[in-house]
Amino acid sequence: MTETTGTTRRAPRVGDEVTDGRTRAIVTDIRAGVIWLRAPYGCGEWPAEEPKRLKVSRTRAQRIEAGDA
Repeated sequence: MTETTGTTRRAPRVGDEVTDGRTRAIVTDIRAGVIWLRAPYGCGEWPAEEPKRLKVSRTRAQRIEAGDA
């Protein structure tokens, strides 16, 4: 799924914080169209099982501004 900014929607990008139900993660990479995630304060990575369900909760810029990136 994509983030809503006004009426514009966009797919998650590297560095964005995303949610999928209760799962919260950071987009670490997009390889061959596959979105890779990691826990906000973890080191393991996994491919997103249902990338269309991902919702951007904070962009990379917002995370940087908050000192979380």
